[in-house]
Amino acid sequence: MRGEQPIPEAEMMEPPLGFPPNSSIKLHKHESRLIAALHSMGKKILVALALYRSLNVCFWLFKMGMPLHSKLLGKLKDPIEKTVIFCAFGCECKLKKDQFQELVLGLELTGLPFFATLKPPFESETIEEALPEGFKERTEGKGIVHSGWADQQLMLSHPKVGCFFTHCDGNSLLEAMINECQLVLVPNFGDQFINARLFGGDLKVGVEENGMFTREGVCKAIRMLMNDESEEGREIRANQAKWREFLLSKGLEDSYIDAFVQKLQTLL
Repeated sequence: MRGEQPIPEAEMMEPPLGFPPNSSIKLHKHESRLIAALHSMGKKILVALALYRSLNVCFWLFKMGMPLHSKLLGKLKDPIEKTVIFCAFGCECKLKKDQFQELVLGLELTGLPFFATLKPPFESETIEEALPEGFKERTEGKGIVHSGWADQQLMLSHPKVGCFFTHCDGNSLLEAMINECQLVLVPNFGDQFINARLFGGDLKVGVEENGMFTREGVCKAIRMLMNDESEEGREIRANQAKWREFLLSKGLEDSYIDAFVQKLQTLL
């Protein structure tokens, strides 16, 4: 938007106007710097800025066909229900090679079966050449790193999948919540930062990985969520169950439409 003044970094690090001062809905320093830097270079980030200003988050579900998930998960050796980690960062996210390697090593370090659908990182043409040395042999039958398409909604609804390592797209978060998948939040840009603060901070239905992509950090976040004896993990699972019940409550979507129409009528 021409002539529009950029939002100062300090302002983006505070909750939006009208939010409680202790709200988690704010950007971290490195995130606000990223947005400010892109704005100063004239990049088109109007959508991200508009989302920050309004925080009007719309969620919806949509289905895709072909149950590729069953074939792919069938390659894992006898995983117990709800123990498989599903990692997906969307079609636009491309990691640096060192981030990519720390991520997959962190998944390996958990000792749990995993399925990761990722793009080849920068500096690599294929997934295979980017994998750490010996990784494929060590994780044979225990983990899959896939560069092709996979039906995310069907993966999340699969009874073997219990944890979702996600870039925090709104659709992805809602699909995981409805399917009782524990959330590890790793935002990359724009509204994903806000979604991560909302789900990991204010709602406390997931845990946000610090974005440093260390194998220890990845492993710690997942193990905490999947550990029945973890107090923080139990709290997150209880909160998620509460919000899942709300999201699946009968007539929820209609009630919002009805309330919106009533508000419009009061303006006439």
